[in-house]
Amino acid sequence: MLMPKRVKHRKQFRGSIRGKASRGNKITYGEYGLVAMEPCWIKSNQIEAARIALTRYTKRNGQVWIKIFPDKPITAKPAETRMGSGKGSVEYWVAVVKPGRVLFEIAGVPEDQAKEALRLAMHKLPCKCKIVSKADLEGGVEE
Repeated sequence: MLMPKRVKHRKQFRGSIRGKASRGNKITYGEYGLVAMEPCWIKSNQIEAARIALTRYTKRNGQVWIKIFPDKPITAKPAETRMGSGKGSVEYWVAVVKPGRVLFEIAGVPEDQAKEALRLAMHKLPCKCKIVSKADLEGGVEE
């Protein structure tokens, strides 16, 4: 699973995910990409599942770029624990994703194969996504 090597603070506030992605909203490396359509937290194991789906379908041809990184720790308290006595321990890591963010990019495979691979990866993620080509995103994401 992806997670930071070290962090300045062990626990974080939840924060909010308002607005559209102002950065990471263009396809920079590949030819086709997967763009988030709604705000969400994507866990590190979901990112890994999507990556495996992409690479398996393309039979390791072409190249895949993961454009998000889970750097937000999410805490949870044990089940059947009373309220109080501090914040829970870190359970997993998430990437904060805003609408318009490019999640994955792929290149070096035919268009139909790339789109099918991205479709399979899309089903592993918790938010609505769409498949776009580099040409579609020249001026950023339009809704």
